[in-house]
Amino acid sequence: MRPPEDDVLLRDMLTFSRRAVAAAADRNRSELDSDVVLAAALERFIEVVGEAASKVSASTKEGASDIPWQNVIDLRNELFYGDTSVDNDIVWNVASNDLREMISTLEAMLAD
Repeated sequence: MRPPEDDVLLRDMLTFSRRAVAAAADRNRSELDSDVVLAAALERFIEVVGEAASKVSASTKEGASDIPWQNVIDLRNELFYGDTSVDNDIVWNVASNDLREMISTLEAMLAD
């Protein structure tokens, strides 16, 4: 049984992953370069996912090895602490591909 606080963190990860996917839906990669609001929203959603991931207990992370925990956390740190240059290709790939896969895993975990 996972710690109850992990359920809150996993729900945050799920909520903000869904928000990022929804924000990128029906958009294309080039819009990320021209729409600063879209870019800021996706960056923020990804930051929140990574922040929540960083607080999930080690035992819960071990039980969900298909989530690239360290990569999620590292991207959050890069967005939060990095310089002013953000690689929009990475942000777009995460929002339009990687988070979709993670959503399924998070939904399954929270259904248990």
